[in-house]
Amino acid sequence: MLNQKTIEVIKSTVPVLEVHGEQITTVFYKTMFENHPELLNIFNHANQKQGRQQRALAGTVYAAAKYIDNLEAILPVVNQIAHKHRSLGIKPEHYPIVGEHLLLAIKEVLGDAATDEIINAWGEAYGVIADAFISVEAEMYDAAASQKGGWDGFRSFVVTKKVDESEVITSFYLKPVDGEEIADFNPGQYISVKLEIEGEEFTHIRQYSLSDAPGRDYYRISVKKEEGMATPDGKVSNYLHSSVNEGDILNISAPAGDFFLNTENSNPVVLLSGGVGLTPMVSMLNTVAELQPEKEVTFIHAAANGKVHALRDEVAATAEKAKVNSYVFYDAPTDEDRQEKLFDVEGYVTKEWLKENVNLEQADFYFCGPVPFMKAINTSLKELGVTEERSHFEFFGPMASLEA
Repeated sequence: MLNQKTIEVIKSTVPVLEVHGEQITTVFYKTMFENHPELLNIFNHANQKQGRQQRALAGTVYAAAKYIDNLEAILPVVNQIAHKHRSLGIKPEHYPIVGEHLLLAIKEVLGDAATDEIINAWGEAYGVIADAFISVEAEMYDAAASQKGGWDGFRSFVVTKKVDESEVITSFYLKPVDGEEIADFNPGQYISVKLEIEGEEFTHIRQYSLSDAPGRDYYRISVKKEEGMATPDGKVSNYLHSSVNEGDILNISAPAGDFFLNTENSNPVVLLSGGVGLTPMVSMLNTVAELQPEKEVTFIHAAANGKVHALRDEVAATAEKAKVNSYVFYDAPTDEDRQEKLFDVEGYVTKEWLKENVNLEQADFYFCGPVPFMKAINTSLKELGVTEERSHFEFFGPMASLEA
């Protein structure tokens, strides 16, 4: 436990972190990777280049300082990050490295303002926060390995089927090479895929939502091809699309994630997705159709047009079998889309449309997609009176703010 003096010193740095937090985390990552380049085998290079990881860490450090006297308040954040850490393979021995370089970054950015008292207080605080993460992650590692069909670290899976779902999204069906059982998962969770790409110095790990219901003898991921092979965010998705074929082997971690469908209640469910954000939603939809076919479900998907709309026929078929109202929004439909009547609404999902077409009083809402889509949905739901308890969302990548 931290003493009152340490808590007061940490809290005194909150205004400074609000201003300089991202600069500190940028220096932190730069220095840490220079001194420990082996960690580039774990961290997502694309998120680093785009600054997303730096912003996410800055937000976490700021929250830790703000709630240093009540760390239970940030347990949901700790839990979410711990899931990602377990999926990536972050271990206790990594934490001292992070702590050392975080303190060095604070010193470098704040200069003389980073007194010995502040650095010592942050050293103590980091120890407490690191212990919390290590403890939570130890339980997750144990649960992942000890569950039926579970495993520790990465396990080899063979691509048994590769299916083009649209011009930009391809599904990969994965079965374990050892032929043994695979771990169950909650609809909405993800796996990490670790790749060694020829010509690349470091391995690349990416997390992909599982896009089918649990209980199968395979996992399915549906991956969007990102533009630009030369950019970090395109390396892995392009490699999967162009170079990974049926019969190839992929190494994956056991399913993880704190964003998943609550199958314990009978509340109506509204599933909202934009673009490739439909992958966890399809998993949820297929699960509800199998386990709770009488549950009221509204499935809303937004895409540019039919060329990039994946899993359309699967969703339509599932909707016919269960109590599902399915709506498709295209904001740039083609003439063929219009002729074939492949969509229901032209434009974007608006607050006014939601007010007229969904159960705002009772439903649980789940949404995922590009950040602008999620910001718009989050704002609409708040303005329509949907409580935080009934609003659930998932980011592809590091956490970000949904405040408009």
